[in-house]
Amino acid sequence: MLKIEQISERKWLRGIAVLSIVIVAAVAFLIYNAQSNSTYNPKIYMLPKLNAFLNSSVFVLLLAGFFFIKNKNIRMHRASMLTAFIFSSLFLVSYVAYHFGAPETYFGDINHDGTLSAEELSKVGSLRTVYLILLSTHIILSTIIVPLALISLFRIFNMQVEHHKKIARITLPIWLYVSLTGVIVYFLISNYYPA
Repeated sequence: MLKIEQISERKWLRGIAVLSIVIVAAVAFLIYNAQSNSTYNPKIYMLPKLNAFLNSSVFVLLLAGFFFIKNKNIRMHRASMLTAFIFSSLFLVSYVAYHFGAPETYFGDINHDGTLSAEELSKVGSLRTVYLILLSTHIILSTIIVPLALISLFRIFNMQVEHHKKIARITLPIWLYVSLTGVIVYFLISNYYPA
């Protein structure tokens, strides 16, 4: 017979799974449907800068959180990790707002006409391939980090320290990669913003 705590945990984990799917699907839907209707607004290009700041802050906070837990400073570890989660949530809101309000930017589109000519492609060369690989892995892993971060938080708020440690060992390197590549992708694509 299942204990009440196990039933409650299953409900929480199902809720996290549903929430993760809804978040990823909503972001994909909003971005896919918004770009065709977007027009140029120079103010919207402040959001990618904010996103880069948030991602770099998350990266530093995650490293700080790792440092604090290795030095058994649980209070500072919690503060760092919770702040990283909050910043990541703010990033998600800003990211959606940007992609909902800005036309799509193509890496290498020097003249900002929305297409890549042979001349533009030859000028960017293999750097475009590097960019696309970074962007692809960033996007794929960012969809994975949503449930991992939520489960990590759930485990620690329910004082399941050993379970938290197990999932945190998976979550941390992926979250670090996602936040770092987010900054790198920004610096690579920002040269092609029309603003």
